[in-house]
Amino acid sequence: MPDPQITVNGQSRPLAGVPVHTNALDFLRGLGLTGAKEGCAEGECGACAVMVARPDGDRTRWTPVNACLVPAAALDGQEVVTAEGIGSPGDLHPVQAELAVRGGSQCGYCTPGFVCSMAAEFYRPDRAAGPDSFDLHAIDGNLCRCTGYRPIRDAALALGSPAPGDVLAERRSSPAPAAAATRLDGFARPRDLAEALALLAEHPDATVVAGSTDWGVEANLRGRRASYVVAVDRVPELRVLSTDEVVEIGAALTLSEAERALGDTVPLLAQVWPLFASRLIRNSATIGGNLGTASPIGDLAPALLALDATLVLASTDGDREVPLADFFTGYRETVLRPGELVRSIRIPLPLAPLTTFRKVAKRRYDDISSVAVAAALDVLDGTVVRARIGLGGVAATPIRALATEAALEGRPWTSASVEEAATVLAGEGTPIDDQRASAAYRSAMLGTALRAWWAESAEPEVVR
Repeated sequence: MPDPQITVNGQSRPLAGVPVHTNALDFLRGLGLTGAKEGCAEGECGACAVMVARPDGDRTRWTPVNACLVPAAALDGQEVVTAEGIGSPGDLHPVQAELAVRGGSQCGYCTPGFVCSMAAEFYRPDRAAGPDSFDLHAIDGNLCRCTGYRPIRDAALALGSPAPGDVLAERRSSPAPAAAATRLDGFARPRDLAEALALLAEHPDATVVAGSTDWGVEANLRGRRASYVVAVDRVPELRVLSTDEVVEIGAALTLSEAERALGDTVPLLAQVWPLFASRLIRNSATIGGNLGTASPIGDLAPALLALDATLVLASTDGDREVPLADFFTGYRETVLRPGELVRSIRIPLPLAPLTTFRKVAKRRYDDISSVAVAAALDVLDGTVVRARIGLGGVAATPIRALATEAALEGRPWTSASVEEAATVLAGEGTPIDDQRASAAYRSAMLGTALRAWWAESAEPEVVR
């Protein structure tokens, strides 16, 4: 097994002796690459953003990630590019040049993070040529503390296409590095699922990480430490995606990968992705990790509950399939047994034709929800024959709105039925008062979500 190392800006950097809880940001700054900064230490601001070479079929996709969250050890064998590797004072990259001439750098503290996110979008494989082809949501995880968004926007929209000879553009045509099988003191990345399960059996108290977007916050802000870390982000068996008899999504696929691969195949999930944190977070966060943390305010669980999803759980004893509605047992608690991990998520087909996802938060994007409501209905000849409604933020776990489902099924899909069901929905769960919202507000928003869905539906009489 080769010595652990990361290729940073084209140069190999050894990982030997680096403590397992050192994040990539601290590792890079320890090398003197101080462009990336720690702003929030929880993935909210993007000041720490760097680019990583990630697989895109048999090619490479430059992907921006929050360096403050990912353990340095998890980048073993990978290629990382920081703002210093994108350009230099004597040879500015087009992104850096546009930010400079348009006044987009402001104080400069957050500029390197913006540069990395913008450069990754600059090199996006399917980006159209020419100005105005830049997707501004590519930088929705980057915070400018000087409120210089207008010149940053202007710089982004002025970007053209990579010039011939651009080294980072040419790098895209060859495969990204394969994930290294890693062994460090207190850290392991297994080659395959069998090895992962063997490690978990050997270390039953191990912490399983993939994107580390949740555990990274715990380590940074609360000083949490794991006795042993098993990284499953590149385990092949956890990275499947199929849409044949069922929609099956591997637990270690990032949200961005699932979003690209699924497209509009599952319309309800297509509504969730843009509202789930930021692009930087979605580039690392995984579906299995999001469900495994059992957060009552996670955005994915309500949608997957509405889709009647099941989880495939794997251990050395074999696989078992558990309905998502039975997976959560209490606040941050699940049915996962020691040595067991989430292998994949299965969504049955055919999908309900009428779906919605409503997220109530203080900001439209990149915020934690106060209440989340997802619904999927089958309507036949004007009557609701099947209803599934998932809720987040109103109980210790994500829950199904069983009483509301019963109130809808067998009833005509009309405004009168919706009004009655909305009254029932307002009483679901056990909402509490906290810093995000009061219990009364949460209850009110439940009913309002159903009414708003009806009011905004272009064709309320959906018949299959």
